[in-house]
Amino acid sequence: MVRTTVAAFGFLGAFAVVSIQVPQFFAVSYDATAPAPVPESVVSEVVTAEEPVTPVVDDRPVVAHVPLPKQVKNIYMTSCVAGTPSFRADLIELIEETEINSVIIDIKDYSGTISYPTELAAWKPAWQNARCGTRDMRELVALLHRKGVFVIARITVFQDPFYTQSRPDLAVKKADGVTVWKDYKGLSFIDVAAKEYWDYIVALSAEVYNLGFDELNFDYVRYPSDGPMNDIAFPHSMAGEYGADKQANLEAFFKYLSEQLDDEELFAAYRHENTGRASSTPWTSADLFGMTTTNTDDLSIGQVIERAAPYFDFIAPMVYPSHYPDSFLGLGDPNDYPYKVVNYAMRSGVERMIASTTLVQGFLHEKETYTNASGTVMYTGKYTKPVYDASKLRTWIQDFDYGGDYDAADVRAQIQASYDAGVDSWMVWAPSNRYTRAAFKSAAENDVSSQVSE
Repeated sequence: MVRTTVAAFGFLGAFAVVSIQVPQFFAVSYDATAPAPVPESVVSEVVTAEEPVTPVVDDRPVVAHVPLPKQVKNIYMTSCVAGTPSFRADLIELIEETEINSVIIDIKDYSGTISYPTELAAWKPAWQNARCGTRDMRELVALLHRKGVFVIARITVFQDPFYTQSRPDLAVKKADGVTVWKDYKGLSFIDVAAKEYWDYIVALSAEVYNLGFDELNFDYVRYPSDGPMNDIAFPHSMAGEYGADKQANLEAFFKYLSEQLDDEELFAAYRHENTGRASSTPWTSADLFGMTTTNTDDLSIGQVIERAAPYFDFIAPMVYPSHYPDSFLGLGDPNDYPYKVVNYAMRSGVERMIASTTLVQGFLHEKETYTNASGTVMYTGKYTKPVYDASKLRTWIQDFDYGGDYDAADVRAQIQASYDAGVDSWMVWAPSNRYTRAAFKSAAENDVSSQVSE
Protein backbone atom coordinates (compact mmCIF):
# COMPACT_ATOMS: atom_id res chain seq x y z
CA MET A 1 0.00 0.00 0.00
CA VAL A 2 1.21 3.52 -0.87
CA ARG A 3 0.21 6.25 1.66
CA THR A 4 0.49 9.97 0.85
CA THR A 5 -0.51 12.58 3.38
CA VAL A 6 -0.89 16.19 2.18
CA ALA A 7 -1.41 19.29 4.26
CA ALA A 8 -2.77 21.20 1.34
CA PHE A 9 -4.47 24.51 2.10
CA GLY A 10 -5.00 27.19 4.68
CA PHE A 11 -8.29 29.01 5.39
CA LEU A 12 -8.61 31.70 8.09
CA GLY A 13 -5.78 30.12 10.07
CA ALA A 14 -6.98 26.48 9.90
CA PHE A 15 -5.14 23.85 7.84
CA ALA A 16 -6.97 20.81 6.53
CA VAL A 17 -5.06 17.52 6.46
CA VAL A 18 -6.34 15.16 3.82
CA SER A 19 -5.40 11.44 3.82
CA ILE A 20 -5.85 9.55 0.57
CA GLN A 21 -5.40 5.79 0.60
CA VAL A 22 -4.92 4.07 -2.79
CA PRO A 23 -5.08 0.22 -2.86
CA GLN A 24 -2.23 -1.62 -4.70
CA PHE A 25 -3.88 -3.58 -7.48
CA PHE A 26 -0.74 -4.69 -9.38
CA ALA A 27 2.49 -6.50 -8.35
CA VAL A 28 5.67 -4.43 -8.46
CA SER A 29 8.89 -6.16 -9.77
CA TYR A 30 12.34 -5.20 -8.44
CA ASP A 31 14.36 -2.80 -10.64
CA ALA A 32 17.90 -2.04 -9.48
CA THR A 33 17.99 1.13 -11.55
CA ALA A 34 14.84 2.50 -9.96
CA PRO A 35 15.11 5.01 -7.15
CA ALA A 36 14.99 3.63 -3.65
CA PRO A 37 11.52 3.53 -2.18
CA VAL A 38 10.55 6.27 0.22
CA PRO A 39 10.11 4.90 3.73
CA GLU A 40 6.58 5.09 5.02
CA SER A 41 7.83 7.03 7.99
CA VAL A 42 8.67 9.97 5.74
CA VAL A 43 5.68 12.23 5.11
CA SER A 44 5.74 14.67 2.29
CA GLU A 45 4.02 18.02 2.97
CA VAL A 46 2.74 20.73 0.65
CA VAL A 47 2.18 23.93 2.55
CA THR A 48 0.17 26.80 1.10
CA ALA A 49 0.79 30.20 2.65
CA GLU A 50 -2.20 31.74 4.46
CA GLU A 51 -3.70 34.71 2.62
CA PRO A 52 -3.74 37.86 4.75
CA VAL A 53 -7.19 39.12 5.80
CA THR A 54 -7.64 42.82 5.08
CA PRO A 55 -9.84 44.46 7.73
CA VAL A 56 -12.82 46.44 6.46
CA VAL A 57 -12.48 50.07 7.46
CA ASP A 58 -15.59 52.27 7.49
CA ASP A 59 -14.05 55.67 6.91
CA ARG A 60 -17.29 57.52 6.24
CA PRO A 61 -17.85 60.75 8.17
CA VAL A 62 -19.75 60.10 11.39
CA VAL A 63 -23.02 61.79 12.33
CA ALA A 64 -23.78 61.37 16.04
CA HIS A 65 -27.48 61.70 16.80
CA VAL A 66 -29.54 62.19 19.94
CA PRO A 67 -32.14 59.43 20.34
CA LEU A 68 -35.83 60.33 20.31
CA PRO A 69 -36.95 61.42 23.80
CA LYS A 70 -39.76 59.43 25.37
CA GLN A 71 -41.65 62.71 25.63
CA VAL A 72 -40.85 65.41 23.06
CA LYS A 73 -41.10 68.96 24.41
CA ASN A 74 -40.22 71.23 21.54
CA ILE A 75 -39.84 74.88 20.59
CA TYR A 76 -39.48 76.39 17.12
CA MET A 77 -36.45 78.30 15.79
CA THR A 78 -36.71 80.36 12.61
CA SER A 79 -33.95 80.46 10.00
CA CYS A 80 -33.28 84.09 10.96
CA VAL A 81 -32.73 83.18 14.61
CA ALA A 82 -30.54 80.24 13.60
CA GLY A 83 -28.33 82.76 11.80
CA THR A 84 -28.22 85.23 14.71
CA PRO A 85 -25.78 83.90 17.35
CA SER A 86 -27.05 86.07 20.23
CA PHE A 87 -30.72 85.23 19.61
CA ARG A 88 -30.17 81.51 19.15
CA ALA A 89 -28.08 81.52 22.33
CA ASP A 90 -31.15 82.85 24.17
CA LEU A 91 -33.19 79.89 22.94
CA ILE A 92 -30.48 77.43 23.87
CA GLU A 93 -30.44 78.95 27.36
CA LEU A 94 -34.23 78.52 27.54
CA ILE A 95 -33.84 74.86 26.63
CA GLU A 96 -31.12 74.33 29.24
CA GLU A 97 -33.09 76.01 32.02
CA THR A 98 -36.52 74.48 31.37
CA GLU A 99 -38.19 71.18 30.56
CA ILE A 100 -37.70 71.77 26.80
CA ASN A 101 -35.67 68.90 25.27
CA SER A 102 -36.09 69.45 21.53
CA VAL A 103 -35.99 72.19 18.92
CA ILE A 104 -37.35 72.40 15.38
CA ILE A 105 -35.32 74.62 13.02
CA ASP A 106 -36.40 76.05 9.68
CA ILE A 107 -34.50 74.45 6.83
CA LYS A 108 -36.93 75.54 4.13
CA ASP A 109 -39.58 78.06 5.15
CA TYR A 110 -42.58 79.85 3.63
CA SER A 111 -40.31 81.83 1.29
CA GLY A 112 -39.07 78.68 -0.43
CA THR A 113 -35.46 79.56 0.38
CA ILE A 114 -33.25 77.35 2.53
CA SER A 115 -31.19 78.21 5.60
CA TYR A 116 -27.84 76.48 5.04
CA PRO A 117 -25.21 76.22 2.25
CA THR A 118 -26.28 73.21 0.24
CA GLU A 119 -24.21 71.09 -2.13
CA LEU A 120 -27.27 70.25 -4.24
CA ALA A 121 -27.28 72.05 -7.57
CA ALA A 122 -31.09 72.26 -7.68
CA TRP A 123 -31.22 74.00 -4.29
CA LYS A 124 -28.16 76.26 -4.46
CA PRO A 125 -30.16 79.26 -5.76
CA ALA A 126 -32.50 78.84 -2.77
CA TRP A 127 -29.49 79.31 -0.46
CA GLN A 128 -27.82 82.04 -2.52
CA ASN A 129 -31.04 84.06 -2.40
CA ALA A 130 -32.01 83.18 1.16
CA ARG A 131 -33.46 85.95 3.29
CA CYS A 132 -32.03 84.28 6.43
CA GLY A 133 -29.85 81.35 7.37
CA THR A 134 -26.52 80.24 8.78
CA ARG A 135 -23.33 78.84 7.30
CA ASP A 136 -22.64 76.78 10.41
CA MET A 137 -25.81 74.72 10.50
CA ARG A 138 -23.89 71.46 10.97
CA GLU A 139 -21.99 72.99 13.90
CA LEU A 140 -25.21 74.34 15.42
CA VAL A 141 -26.79 70.91 15.32
CA ALA A 142 -23.67 69.35 16.83
CA LEU A 143 -23.71 71.94 19.63
CA LEU A 144 -27.33 71.13 20.43
CA HIS A 145 -26.51 67.43 20.41
CA ARG A 146 -23.73 67.96 22.94
CA LYS A 147 -26.36 69.48 25.19
CA GLY A 148 -28.61 66.44 24.71
CA VAL A 149 -31.16 68.25 22.54
CA PHE A 150 -33.18 66.33 19.93
CA VAL A 151 -33.08 68.40 16.71
CA ILE A 152 -35.82 68.47 14.06
CA ALA A 153 -35.58 70.00 10.59
CA ARG A 154 -38.68 71.80 9.33
CA ILE A 155 -39.21 71.63 5.58
CA THR A 156 -42.13 73.44 3.99
CA VAL A 157 -43.10 71.50 0.89
CA PHE A 158 -45.68 72.74 -1.59
CA GLN A 159 -45.81 76.39 -0.56
CA ASP A 160 -42.77 77.60 -2.48
CA PRO A 161 -42.82 81.06 -4.07
CA PHE A 162 -39.09 80.89 -4.80
CA TYR A 163 -39.08 77.63 -6.75
CA THR A 164 -42.11 78.59 -8.78
CA GLN A 165 -40.14 81.55 -10.16
CA SER A 166 -37.61 79.28 -11.85
CA ARG A 167 -40.02 76.41 -12.53
CA PRO A 168 -43.44 77.93 -13.24
CA ASP A 169 -44.24 74.75 -15.17
CA LEU A 170 -44.54 72.92 -11.80
CA ALA A 171 -46.71 75.57 -10.16
CA VAL A 172 -50.39 75.83 -9.33
CA LYS A 173 -51.91 78.02 -12.04
CA LYS A 174 -54.75 80.40 -12.48
CA ALA A 175 -57.76 79.12 -14.37
CA ASP A 176 -56.09 80.16 -17.64
CA GLY A 177 -53.60 77.33 -17.08
CA VAL A 178 -50.66 79.66 -17.74
CA THR A 179 -50.38 82.32 -15.04
CA VAL A 180 -48.94 81.28 -11.67
CA TRP A 181 -51.62 81.46 -8.96
CA LYS A 182 -50.96 83.30 -5.67
CA ASP A 183 -52.81 83.37 -2.37
CA TYR A 184 -53.85 86.56 -0.61
CA LYS A 185 -50.34 86.89 0.90
CA GLY A 186 -48.82 86.77 -2.57
CA LEU A 187 -47.41 83.28 -2.06
CA SER A 188 -47.44 80.62 -4.77
CA PHE A 189 -47.53 76.82 -4.58
CA ILE A 190 -46.15 73.81 -6.39
CA ASP A 191 -48.85 71.47 -7.71
CA VAL A 192 -49.04 68.48 -5.34
CA ALA A 193 -48.90 66.05 -8.27
CA ALA A 194 -45.78 67.61 -9.84
CA LYS A 195 -43.71 64.45 -9.32
CA GLU A 196 -40.44 65.93 -10.51
CA TYR A 197 -40.56 68.21 -7.45
CA TRP A 198 -41.00 65.20 -5.16
CA ASP A 199 -37.47 64.10 -5.98
CA TYR A 200 -36.12 67.56 -5.16
CA ILE A 201 -37.71 67.29 -1.72
CA VAL A 202 -36.27 63.81 -1.21
CA ALA A 203 -32.78 64.98 -2.16
CA LEU A 204 -33.01 67.95 0.21
CA SER A 205 -34.27 65.68 2.99
CA ALA A 206 -31.34 63.29 2.56
CA GLU A 207 -28.77 66.07 2.72
CA VAL A 208 -30.41 67.59 5.79
CA TYR A 209 -30.41 64.29 7.68
CA ASN A 210 -26.75 63.89 6.82
CA LEU A 211 -26.12 67.32 8.37
CA GLY A 212 -27.04 65.71 11.69
CA PHE A 213 -30.75 66.43 12.16
CA ASP A 214 -32.55 63.67 14.05
CA GLU A 215 -35.98 64.08 12.50
CA LEU A 216 -37.49 65.59 9.35
CA ASN A 217 -40.73 67.53 9.74
CA PHE A 218 -42.81 68.34 6.67
CA ASP A 219 -45.12 71.34 6.69
CA TYR A 220 -47.43 72.77 4.03
CA VAL A 221 -48.09 69.28 2.76
CA ARG A 222 -51.33 70.36 1.16
CA TYR A 223 -53.13 72.10 -1.63
CA PRO A 224 -53.39 75.90 -1.31
CA SER A 225 -56.16 77.86 0.38
CA ASP A 226 -56.81 81.45 1.45
CA GLY A 227 -56.74 82.85 -2.04
CA PRO A 228 -58.91 83.36 -5.13
CA MET A 229 -60.09 79.74 -5.22
CA ASN A 230 -62.47 80.41 -8.11
CA ASP A 231 -59.52 81.23 -10.33
CA ILE A 232 -57.26 78.24 -9.78
CA ALA A 233 -56.09 75.19 -11.73
CA PHE A 234 -53.90 72.16 -11.01
CA PRO A 235 -52.47 71.03 -14.37
CA HIS A 236 -50.23 68.26 -13.00
CA SER A 237 -52.97 66.87 -10.79
CA MET A 238 -55.53 66.84 -13.57
CA ALA A 239 -53.10 65.14 -15.95
CA GLY A 240 -52.13 62.51 -13.40
CA GLU A 241 -53.50 59.20 -12.20
CA TYR A 242 -55.92 60.64 -9.64
CA GLY A 243 -57.13 63.75 -11.45
CA ALA A 244 -59.14 66.09 -9.24
CA ASP A 245 -58.94 63.77 -6.20
CA LYS A 246 -56.84 65.93 -3.88
CA GLN A 247 -56.81 63.33 -1.11
CA ALA A 248 -55.40 60.64 -3.38
CA ASN A 249 -52.82 62.93 -4.95
CA LEU A 250 -51.57 63.95 -1.53
CA GLU A 251 -51.50 60.39 -0.22
CA ALA A 252 -49.51 59.35 -3.29
CA PHE A 253 -46.90 61.94 -2.33
CA PHE A 254 -46.88 60.73 1.29
CA LYS A 255 -46.37 57.17 0.12
CA TYR A 256 -43.52 58.07 -2.22
CA LEU A 257 -41.77 60.21 0.39
CA SER A 258 -42.05 57.45 2.99
CA GLU A 259 -40.66 54.80 0.67
CA GLN A 260 -37.69 56.95 -0.29
CA LEU A 261 -36.82 58.01 3.25
CA ASP A 262 -37.01 54.41 4.49
CA ASP A 263 -34.12 53.48 2.18
CA GLU A 264 -30.87 53.47 4.18
CA GLU A 265 -28.85 53.73 0.98
CA LEU A 266 -30.12 57.28 0.59
CA PHE A 267 -28.09 58.29 3.64
CA ALA A 268 -25.13 55.94 3.19
CA ALA A 269 -22.57 58.69 2.56
CA TYR A 270 -22.41 59.10 6.35
CA ARG A 271 -22.29 56.68 9.25
CA HIS A 272 -25.24 57.52 11.49
CA GLU A 273 -24.64 56.59 15.11
CA ASN A 274 -26.74 56.71 18.27
CA THR A 275 -30.01 56.97 16.37
CA GLY A 276 -31.84 55.07 19.09
CA ARG A 277 -33.46 52.85 16.48
CA ALA A 278 -32.51 49.81 14.42
CA SER A 279 -32.16 51.72 11.15
CA SER A 280 -30.00 54.61 10.01
CA THR A 281 -33.00 56.48 8.65
CA PRO A 282 -34.58 59.65 10.06
CA TRP A 283 -37.68 59.95 12.17
CA THR A 284 -40.37 61.77 10.19
CA SER A 285 -43.38 63.91 11.07
CA ALA A 286 -46.02 65.90 9.23
CA ASP A 287 -47.91 69.02 10.27
CA LEU A 288 -51.63 68.97 9.53
CA PHE A 289 -54.40 71.51 9.98
CA GLY A 290 -55.90 71.25 13.46
CA MET A 291 -59.37 70.49 12.16
CA THR A 292 -58.15 67.27 10.55
CA THR A 293 -58.71 65.67 13.96
CA THR A 294 -62.42 66.55 13.92
CA ASN A 295 -63.34 66.72 10.21
CA THR A 296 -63.65 63.68 7.96
CA ASP A 297 -63.55 65.72 4.76
CA ASP A 298 -60.25 67.03 3.38
CA LEU A 299 -60.95 70.70 4.14
CA SER A 300 -60.50 71.29 0.38
CA ILE A 301 -56.72 70.99 0.81
CA GLY A 302 -56.36 67.21 0.54
CA GLN A 303 -55.47 66.57 4.20
CA VAL A 304 -57.18 63.65 5.97
CA ILE A 305 -55.48 62.47 9.13
CA GLU A 306 -56.05 58.74 8.46
CA ARG A 307 -54.49 59.08 5.01
CA ALA A 308 -51.34 60.73 6.38
CA ALA A 309 -50.76 58.60 9.48
CA PRO A 310 -49.36 55.46 7.76
CA TYR A 311 -46.51 57.34 6.14
CA PHE A 312 -44.97 59.31 9.02
CA ASP A 313 -43.70 58.36 12.44
CA PHE A 314 -45.64 61.25 13.95
CA ILE A 315 -48.56 63.49 13.03
CA ALA A 316 -48.61 66.99 14.52
CA PRO A 317 -52.03 68.68 14.28
CA MET A 318 -51.85 72.49 14.56
CA VAL A 319 -54.71 72.84 17.04
CA TYR A 320 -54.14 76.53 17.72
CA PRO A 321 -57.37 77.86 19.31
CA SER A 322 -57.15 81.05 17.20
CA HIS A 323 -57.56 78.95 14.05
CA TYR A 324 -61.00 77.61 14.97
CA PRO A 325 -64.28 79.36 14.12
CA ASP A 326 -66.43 80.95 16.80
CA SER A 327 -68.99 78.20 16.20
CA PHE A 328 -66.57 75.45 17.29
CA LEU A 329 -68.17 73.52 20.17
CA GLY A 330 -70.57 76.43 20.57
CA LEU A 331 -68.01 78.21 22.73
CA GLY A 332 -67.97 81.61 21.08
CA ASP A 333 -64.46 83.03 20.77
CA PRO A 334 -62.20 79.93 20.91
CA ASN A 335 -59.29 82.05 22.18
CA ASP A 336 -61.15 82.31 25.48
CA TYR A 337 -61.13 78.51 25.87
CA PRO A 338 -57.64 77.23 25.02
CA TYR A 339 -57.94 74.17 27.24
CA LYS A 340 -61.32 73.06 25.89
CA VAL A 341 -60.38 73.56 22.23
CA VAL A 342 -57.06 71.70 22.43
CA ASN A 343 -58.38 68.93 24.65
CA TYR A 344 -61.39 68.21 22.44
CA ALA A 345 -59.35 68.36 19.24
CA MET A 346 -56.63 66.03 20.50
CA ARG A 347 -59.05 63.57 22.13
CA SER A 348 -60.76 63.32 18.76
CA GLY A 349 -57.40 62.73 17.12
CA VAL A 350 -56.53 59.96 19.56
CA GLU A 351 -59.89 58.28 18.99
CA ARG A 352 -59.26 58.24 15.26
CA MET A 353 -55.73 56.86 15.65
CA ILE A 354 -56.75 53.96 17.92
CA ALA A 355 -59.86 53.09 15.88
CA SER A 356 -59.77 50.08 13.58
CA THR A 357 -62.34 51.58 11.20
CA THR A 358 -62.90 54.92 9.51
CA LEU A 359 -65.42 56.66 7.31
CA VAL A 360 -62.75 57.79 4.85
CA GLN A 361 -61.28 55.93 1.93
CA GLY A 362 -57.52 55.45 1.64
CA PHE A 363 -54.88 53.40 -0.15
CA LEU A 364 -54.49 51.14 2.89
CA HIS A 365 -58.17 51.05 3.81
CA GLU A 366 -60.48 48.20 2.89
CA LYS A 367 -64.27 48.16 2.81
CA GLU A 368 -65.72 46.64 5.94
CA THR A 369 -68.33 44.04 5.07
CA TYR A 370 -70.62 41.53 6.75
CA THR A 371 -72.82 38.71 5.52
CA ASN A 372 -76.55 39.09 6.13
CA ALA A 373 -79.02 36.35 6.92
CA SER A 374 -79.57 35.56 3.25
CA GLY A 375 -75.84 35.10 2.65
CA THR A 376 -75.33 38.37 0.81
CA VAL A 377 -72.13 40.30 1.50
CA MET A 378 -73.03 43.82 2.60
CA TYR A 379 -70.89 46.97 2.94
CA THR A 380 -71.13 48.68 6.34
CA GLY A 381 -70.21 52.13 5.04
CA LYS A 382 -66.89 51.99 6.88
CA TYR A 383 -63.31 51.02 6.02
CA THR A 384 -60.83 49.05 8.08
CA LYS A 385 -57.59 50.92 8.74
CA PRO A 386 -54.20 50.54 10.46
CA VAL A 387 -54.38 51.07 14.23
CA TYR A 388 -52.03 53.39 16.12
CA ASP A 389 -51.79 54.54 19.71
CA ALA A 390 -51.79 58.06 21.12
CA SER A 391 -48.00 58.36 20.79
CA LYS A 392 -48.52 58.76 17.04
CA LEU A 393 -49.64 62.33 17.75
CA ARG A 394 -47.86 65.49 18.87
CA THR A 395 -49.76 68.64 19.76
CA TRP A 396 -48.82 71.99 18.27
CA ILE A 397 -49.32 74.59 21.04
CA GLN A 398 -50.10 78.28 20.44
CA ASP A 399 -47.75 80.81 22.06
CA PHE A 400 -48.61 83.88 19.98
CA ASP A 401 -51.30 86.54 20.32
CA TYR A 402 -53.18 86.12 17.05
CA GLY A 403 -56.86 86.34 17.96
CA GLY A 404 -56.19 86.81 21.65
CA ASP A 405 -53.71 87.62 24.39
CA TYR A 406 -51.90 84.39 25.29
CA ASP A 407 -50.14 84.37 28.64
CA ALA A 408 -48.37 81.65 30.62
CA ALA A 409 -51.65 80.25 31.95
CA ASP A 410 -53.07 79.91 28.42
CA VAL A 411 -49.97 78.18 27.07
CA ARG A 412 -49.78 75.83 30.06
CA ALA A 413 -53.50 75.10 29.75
CA GLN A 414 -52.94 73.81 26.22
CA ILE A 415 -50.07 71.58 27.36
CA GLN A 416 -52.25 70.15 30.12
CA ALA A 417 -55.11 69.71 27.66
CA SER A 418 -52.80 67.62 25.49
CA TYR A 419 -51.77 65.47 28.46
CA ASP A 420 -55.38 64.98 29.49
CA ALA A 421 -56.21 63.87 25.95
CA GLY A 422 -53.52 61.19 26.21
CA VAL A 423 -50.89 62.96 24.06
CA ASP A 424 -47.63 63.44 25.95
CA SER A 425 -45.49 65.16 23.29
CA TRP A 426 -45.94 68.76 22.19
CA MET A 427 -44.37 71.47 20.06
CA VAL A 428 -44.75 75.18 20.81
CA TRP A 429 -45.10 77.68 17.98
CA ALA A 430 -44.14 81.32 18.41
CA PRO A 431 -43.27 83.01 15.09
CA SER A 432 -41.38 85.68 17.04
CA ASN A 433 -39.32 83.02 18.82
CA ARG A 434 -40.07 84.89 22.06
CA TYR A 435 -41.49 82.20 24.30
CA THR A 436 -43.47 82.52 27.51
CA ARG A 437 -40.87 81.08 29.87
CA ALA A 438 -43.27 80.89 32.81
CA ALA A 439 -45.38 78.38 30.87
CA PHE A 440 -42.65 75.76 31.16
CA LYS A 441 -41.40 73.81 34.15
CA SER A 442 -37.87 74.51 35.21
CA ALA A 443 -35.26 71.85 34.46
CA ALA A 444 -35.15 70.99 38.18
CA GLU A 445 -38.94 70.67 38.43
CA ASN A 446 -38.98 68.53 35.32
CA ASP A 447 -36.33 66.19 36.74
CA VAL A 448 -38.35 65.72 39.92
CA SER A 449 -41.63 65.10 38.08
CA SER A 450 -39.90 62.61 35.76
CA GLN A 451 -38.60 60.62 38.70
CA VAL A 452 -42.06 60.57 40.27
CA SER A 453 -43.73 59.38 37.05
CA GLU A 454 -41.16 56.61 36.64
